[in-house]
Amino acid sequence: MLLEQYVPVVMLIVVALLVASIFTFVGILVGPRKPSATKAMPFESGMPTQGAQFRRYSVRFYMVALAFLIFDVEIVFFYPWAVRFRELGLYGIAVMGVFFAVLLLGLAYDWKKGALEWD
Repeated sequence: MLLEQYVPVVMLIVVALLVASIFTFVGILVGPRKPSATKAMPFESGMPTQGAQFRRYSVRFYMVALAFLIFDVEIVFFYPWAVRFRELGLYGIAVMGVFFAVLLLGLAYDWKKGALEWD
């Protein structure tokens, strides 16, 4: 049957969940529990925190991250096209050309608006 092919995958998932659950339970059961004020303090690179603990980041970080994410995800679409390049023929080249042109227009827009600048 078709479902018989999935038995090894299901067994692997069950064994992985079982091992992870056992390790977590054993760690909770035998792990040391000695809470203290020092352990409860936030830790960052070994230095005690000074001043305000929450700092607002510039919106430019988010703009660059969003631009990277958009272009990175869209570039992933080039791989299936490259695999089937010969089968798609001239139509595939034209469609990917339009797609690439839209990507370049988006990049030019981001560049013109200064979303990629680090002042």
